[in-house]
Amino acid sequence: MEKEKRPISAHSEVPLDSDGSNPTFLFGGACIAEDDEDLNMSSNSAMTTKELQEFWRNVKNPRKPVKLLFEIPSARIEEQQLSKYVMYKIVVIKSGSYDDKKVSIERRYSDFERLHQNLLKDFSEEMEGIFLPRKRLTSNFNPEAIRERKAAFKEYLGSLYSFKCIRWSFTFMAFFTHPELKEAHSCLRGGHYAKAAQLLLPVIDLQEKVTQHNPKLLVPTLCALLICYKDMEDSPKAFEMGERALSLLCRNRKHRYKCPLLVAQIDLGYELGFDITDLQAELSEIQATQLNEVSLLSLKELVIQEFTD
Repeated sequence: MEKEKRPISAHSEVPLDSDGSNPTFLFGGACIAEDDEDLNMSSNSAMTTKELQEFWRNVKNPRKPVKLLFEIPSARIEEQQLSKYVMYKIVVIKSGSYDDKKVSIERRYSDFERLHQNLLKDFSEEMEGIFLPRKRLTSNFNPEAIRERKAAFKEYLGSLYSFKCIRWSFTFMAFFTHPELKEAHSCLRGGHYAKAAQLLLPVIDLQEKVTQHNPKLLVPTLCALLICYKDMEDSPKAFEMGERALSLLCRNRKHRYKCPLLVAQIDLGYELGFDITDLQAELSEIQATQLNEVSLLSLKELVIQEFTD
């Protein structure tokens, strides 16, 4: 069914969800409207001709969301001094086209169990027909038991993904990225920037897949990579990460990362000999119009605060 449209100004209109509401995403189980600032335009818009053309191209030809498939091709038994458990390899694949970034992660039964319990708190109705494979008291490491559980976990993730409210939830996305993000930020705070970058790069590829509904969720990770490359004295790569992050915030001036990111990009651009006039003008305009809302923290201070709990 085609999405209904409603006018947002005398000369523009954007598609709505099938229920007539603004496009939304789920965060922590709560339904939150995506930034109206990205969609609403006025006759006094300061957008350039190129930006206006891009805006109308996206309105007239909205991209179809890419569906994801989940494969669990293998598992391994992890033995530690006081514990023994099975780690399942999960591969996240974009369907409908060739996916050259088949990112994989590893999770154990307790990770799935925690995901299930957290989702039950926020989506009890949707979860009524979705069941987690039962915990075994014995034979957990039997090859046949592991094969059965691999198939069951694949079906389980597919069932969760079939519900928009679940696949857009913070809990679902965190299952795929937070363990690696926490480890990466711990390395970053400890000054191990190369190790942090090594962990963050695959996370970016995975986040691009699970945050299609709201790409701005990639911004903190891109900024963490910027900090890593900057402290590794790789300014060109740091600037590249910053450009990617700014492109996701092009019409979102109130994002908490926007001003610190602009400051970092201006410093890097000056160091690299780039023209930073536009960046300086944008920063000055934001600081003048949002005096009491601009973050006083540096980009590194913002990044370090992530995943401190």
